[in-house]
Amino acid sequence: MERTFAASPAAASARELVEALQARFVDRLQTIPGADRFSTVEWLRDEGRHGGGTRFEAPVGGPFDRGSVNVSQVHYDDLPDRRLASATALSTIIHPVNPRAPSVHVHISWTAMRSGSAYWRVMADLNPSVQIDEDKARFDTLVAGVAGPHGASGIEQGERYFWIPALERHRGVSHFYLEGHDTGDFEADRAYAQRFGETVLDGYVEILRQAVERTPTDDDAAVQRAYHTLYLFQVLTLDRGTTSGLLVHDQNDVGILGSLPSIVDATLLRSWAETVPELQVPLVHALADALGNAADAPVTEDRKRALASVVRTHYKANPEALKLQASGAVIPTTVDNHGSTR
Repeated sequence: MERTFAASPAAASARELVEALQARFVDRLQTIPGADRFSTVEWLRDEGRHGGGTRFEAPVGGPFDRGSVNVSQVHYDDLPDRRLASATALSTIIHPVNPRAPSVHVHISWTAMRSGSAYWRVMADLNPSVQIDEDKARFDTLVAGVAGPHGASGIEQGERYFWIPALERHRGVSHFYLEGHDTGDFEADRAYAQRFGETVLDGYVEILRQAVERTPTDDDAAVQRAYHTLYLFQVLTLDRGTTSGLLVHDQNDVGILGSLPSIVDATLLRSWAETVPELQVPLVHALADALGNAADAPVTEDRKRALASVVRTHYKANPEALKLQASGAVIPTTVDNHGSTR
């Protein structure tokens, strides 16, 4: 079946924006030395009746360990009793092969509720395996220059959201998270999201262009493996957006987990079960089991599906554990949004 799109003009405008950002970013990433063309993967929500998405994936063997640039739009135009009218998003993560080149995560989305309210979410964070102060300074400057009056709040909420209590550290080194952004002027807010996306994504490519030429040390590969494990740990035990996506439906598990690096240390992951709240201990052990309990565990598509199933099963059985997940100043009701108003 063919994918349908949300009918409202505002939703169409939001989709036009994120698709333009997606194309712009992929085009620039493909200019990185050694990069080849990204492949295209489509997925459908309810066989396309309620939308779906398209993601571009980095090929194996180039400068990217993993790269996913995803655009999705889910809508319920034919189900007027749903709280959510539509959700349109760009979500991207790039993990370079070179340990001295930083990873990046950027998310820009627009959510429209049936009640008539609507808002933007804007996120950006730099995630190096080996911290290079120059890269952090450049990324911080990019964000500060485009965030405007929302800079201090966005950085504060980003620092809060990407904190890992069990390990007493952040996932990355630079964090921005603007939740529920709505000034009442859709066009102005859309323009803000566009400026933010273009500035940060373009700027990251230029940081990456220089970073991939760095020469790693003998110790960097082990440092990267440990950091990639930490990244997976944060995504699968704390990231509210990932968990919500997996709980709402199971039709895009591989895409939702497109942010995961290619290889992690499942033995290190299991050791962190000693640091998490008691309610989360079974989750960490189950994740390590799904990865095969190896120090060099490949995160294949089959394992992504297994990891998704572990997360979904855990939170359905222990809904109170959702309170342990990351949050900024506002906790979005993403899962409840997909329910009925009746």
